[in-house]
Amino acid sequence: MANLLLKGLNKIVYLLGHFLNFIRLIPHLIVLNTHRSKAIIRYDINRWLAVLCIDCGYVKGFILLMKKFPEFRNLFYYRVSDLSGFIEFLCPKMSTLQISAKEIGKGLFIQHGFATIIAAKSIGENCWINQQVTIGFSNSTDCPVLKDNVTISAGAKVIGDVTIGDNSTVGANAVVVKNVPPDCVVVGVPAYVVKRNGIKVKEPL
Repeated sequence: MANLLLKGLNKIVYLLGHFLNFIRLIPHLIVLNTHRSKAIIRYDINRWLAVLCIDCGYVKGFILLMKKFPEFRNLFYYRVSDLSGFIEFLCPKMSTLQISAKEIGKGLFIQHGFATIIAAKSIGENCWINQQVTIGFSNSTDCPVLKDNVTISAGAKVIGDVTIGDNSTVGANAVVVKNVPPDCVVVGVPAYVVKRNGIKVKEPL
């Protein structure tokens, strides 16, 4: 009997938690469905759900991402920056993740965004950025460009007026201060090419 009561209480607490999350996210849902960036945010939601192997509807998916993935919150608030100040307090940002890129294409996925700075001139579509990454300025004006389908692995640093080409990967802890061609994998300090068009190589940048 006690076990049944405990299970019942747990179920009530679980449902109450979901209800409260829904209530606090009502303003976010309104912004989501009325903002001029709603199409790109919808794409972001679908990409995150696909990467995380979560199968659910659009609204439920948005609520789940806002509830469990603070990295997604930061991206959402970036997309609706003109209104974020009015709703952010209800579902706070991840404080150690900074996004100040001038332009970010659809489908950016940020995995474990702890201690990550994203200060790029522009970021293309379907990029992937891991934790403890620095993408930033070498002086007051020069910062990187990431093209489409770029992956920046954990701990990597991409600094200055450099371009990371389409479909390229910057390996963990690599330091990139020169342009990376398309379809390459680079590693090391300073970074060098270890794979080009799927073929193993060892080439300087």
